[in-house]
Amino acid sequence: MAVQGSIQKRSVIIAGHRTSVSLEPEFWAALKDIALQRNVSINELVTEIDGQRRGNLSSALRVHVLTFLQARLAASAEPREGAVVATEPETAGGT
Repeated sequence: MAVQGSIQKRSVIIAGHRTSVSLEPEFWAALKDIALQRNVSINELVTEIDGQRRGNLSSALRVHVLTFLQARLAASAEPREGAVVATEPETAGGT
């Protein structure tokens, strides 16, 4: 088992070209989960992210994972249909 936070270097194919990417195992696992959910390969997902990046690839992959997880968290925090939403109690002065 890899030490948490250690870097793993893996080969990926981006638009037909093999390259190496270094990421922590937690990010590789998250990319794999995202690819599975989208029904694409990791190479396809990385190619898509590579086409939209502005910085280095490893950073772009980490930002993509973070953005994906933030969106999932925000969606899970939204009230569901029929859910009761707690509100602040009114004060005695009506304000």
